[in-house]
Amino acid sequence: MNDLDSRHTDPQFASTLAQAIDVLASFRSGEATLGNKQLSVRTGLSPSTVARLTHTLVQLGHLRRAPQGRGYRLGPALLTLSYPLLASLQLRQIARPLMLRLAQEVNGAVSLVIRDRCNMVYVETARANETLQAHPDIGAALPMMSTAAGKAWICRASAQERTAALNRIRVEQPDHYKAHVHSLTDTFREFERHGYCSNNRQWVSHSFGFAVPFARPIDANIFVLNCGVPITDGSFSERNKEIPRQLQVLVNSVQNTLGL
Repeated sequence: MNDLDSRHTDPQFASTLAQAIDVLASFRSGEATLGNKQLSVRTGLSPSTVARLTHTLVQLGHLRRAPQGRGYRLGPALLTLSYPLLASLQLRQIARPLMLRLAQEVNGAVSLVIRDRCNMVYVETARANETLQAHPDIGAALPMMSTAAGKAWICRASAQERTAALNRIRVEQPDHYKAHVHSLTDTFREFERHGYCSNNRQWVSHSFGFAVPFARPIDANIFVLNCGVPITDGSFSERNKEIPRQLQVLVNSVQNTLGL
């Protein structure tokens, strides 16, 4: 039974809490505001339920009303909630200087990511090239099945974790699943042979991606080190010869520091 099935059968599952979290998760980068109607469409909840939830979330500081009452924006209370998680990740502090050095060497961006439901999310990033069209930032999400980072997570995860994650993507992101499920065999083959996953413009047309997962979970999370570089700095074949090896060296260095 996967996580989605358990929602309907688990007597301990708090549906109202889950609905409120779904409302908060509906907001996307670059969107100034969302109204109750848009939130209802994205969550599948009734307008009356959404209205009650947004009212409550405003009172708690997790949402705030936009000027002239035109919808809602995320509230600063969410920063307070997320800070203890970020601050507790010792891995971020250890990896960041090494990530910045590598980013400068390859003229790209090096990021630390973990899985959040159907996506991967940045928890640390170091960027040396401001001309990159994709600007990774802490908290931003990226898809699982079309990115090097997501592929690396899928390859490193246990069979049970992988099956649950792919089932969830199949249900919640059916178009994304159908577009990329056929490439999983090649993904597994690449990881088995080389220990990393690559992305030759499957996600965005202007960047190559490479990713190496850590050997074992840290605080129950599978961390992945990801590197994105512009296609203008060299061919995929050229970058594929150098960057994965450098990522693997960086991962090994961090793991040794942590005693893994």
